[in-house]
Amino acid sequence: MRRLHNACMPSVTIRDVPESVHAELAAQAARSGRSLQEYLRRELMEMADRVDPAALMDSIRDRKRTTGAQLSAEEILRFRDAERR
Repeated sequence: MRRLHNACMPSVTIRDVPESVHAELAAQAARSGRSLQEYLRRELMEMADRVDPAALMDSIRDRKRTTGAQLSAEEILRFRDAERR
C-alpha cells in the first residue's frame, strides 16, 4: 500500500534547514496537534492556493487587452462602493 501511495503522490525534500527553524516548525506542529509532516503539508497546500500577485496582474492585463476595457480609478471605486450598499 505504501508503495502505491508513493507512486501517486510526489515527495519534496528540503535540505539544509537551520536547526532553529526546524525546531520552531516542529513546535508549531505540536501546538496544532499535528505531525511535522502533516503541518508542513497543510502549509504548502495553503501556499499553493494563494493567488500569485504577478499571475493576477498578468491575467488582468490579458483581460484588458482582450476586452478593451478602459475604466478609470474613479469608476472602479464607484462600482466597488455600489456593491457595498
